[in-house]
Amino acid sequence: MSDSSRLRVPHPLVLLTGCVLLAAAATYVLPAGQFQRRDDPVTGRTLVVPGTYETVESNPVNLFDAMVALPLGMEDAASVIFLVFLVGGAFTVVDETGTLRRAIPSLMRALHGRDILVIPVVSLFFATGGIVENMQEEIIALVPVLLILVGRMGFTPMVAVAMSAGAAFVGSAFSPVNPFQVIIAQQAAEVTPVSGAFFRSAFLVLSLVLWIGATMRYAAATRTAPQGTTSEDMGESMTQRDVLVLGMVGVTFVLMAVGMTRWGWDFEQMSAAFFIMGVFVGLVSGMGIGGTAEAYAKGFRAMAYASLLIGFARAISTVLTQGHVIDTIVQGLFSPLQGLPQLASVLGMVGAQALIHVPVPSVSGQAVLTMPILVPLADLLGISRQVVVLAYQYGAGLCDLVTPTNGALMAILGVAGVRYEHWMRFTVPLYAALVALGCVSIAIGIAIGLQ
Repeated sequence: MSDSSRLRVPHPLVLLTGCVLLAAAATYVLPAGQFQRRDDPVTGRTLVVPGTYETVESNPVNLFDAMVALPLGMEDAASVIFLVFLVGGAFTVVDETGTLRRAIPSLMRALHGRDILVIPVVSLFFATGGIVENMQEEIIALVPVLLILVGRMGFTPMVAVAMSAGAAFVGSAFSPVNPFQVIIAQQAAEVTPVSGAFFRSAFLVLSLVLWIGATMRYAAATRTAPQGTTSEDMGESMTQRDVLVLGMVGVTFVLMAVGMTRWGWDFEQMSAAFFIMGVFVGLVSGMGIGGTAEAYAKGFRAMAYASLLIGFARAISTVLTQGHVIDTIVQGLFSPLQGLPQLASVLGMVGAQALIHVPVPSVSGQAVLTMPILVPLADLLGISRQVVVLAYQYGAGLCDLVTPTNGALMAILGVAGVRYEHWMRFTVPLYAALVALGCVSIAIGIAIGLQ
């Protein structure tokens, strides 16, 4: 079957706009309802009060208001969008220094013909970002660099996405310490933070072996002639200034990880850290103030499309919230689980969390929305709250690999030039295998009484 005869998914902007319109239509069909909420001093967030769902006056979102939700979504995602712009600008400065163009041949020479090993090395770097700080939007600015790398080795852009975004999302979903997923969910479930880390780590290793192995097999099967491997290119060597620039980049990532886990940093602080890094890199490299500013402006232009996709994706949950149907969706998905056996109920939670993640693509927002509802249900059924947190992680976290409402995923695919349907063709079998691995983890957790 030719590629032209396959199902083609619309342009990402068309797809996301269609999802916004579908969300608006849902506000006319679904009954409006809301849970009561309370401020929680432990998480610092607003939590749902279980058992308080009640119908409220319908507030359908018309066509014009659905379009108004697009700029509102961008406003709501402003901190993320600014992070993308500032990280993109900073890495454009790094790229303009020529450091990355010299580092790539140096890396290839260091591997002595075993350049397929670049895939596990890069994948583990991004997986660590996912494990430690739920890395997503930060990846967008790194995609152009990864495209140069995979092109030099003859790999396709799909490999660049798989070993960056894919590895990061898998690491996030199986992480024992991710503050935006497991820690928030454990706090909302009143479970000791970071408890069960050893159990989660065992399945984290298995999940990364599965993902990285599949990426390597795909890369080997689709490899073509390397691009741009002239003798002049391969002869370039890194300078001491290049080492200093890469050191500054590495220090910034370490600072970001520490800030997220120890100092309570959010997107604004990360944006500032990367901006400062870019300025110092430009000055150290002799680009001057004007040259550094020009590089930032170039990076901002390159990140505009990706930022739009993030805002359009956020508009979907904006519409559903305005129409008062988000809580209705949650109530409708979780209510049927009450009469099921333990294992079936928890596996049902995995599926329900995946479905909820489509209209609520924020994993932290989903945690504080769903965990207060699931905890009383888990207590009633005699299910460990730790196991319920696992169901949330695997259901919501892994869904980031496939849902089109994940603005970061759509932006990464857009920058890499990988069509969504091609990504789905590569990812869906792996997604199914990872969900199955998560279900095995849950079954074992129930059997051993994981606490």
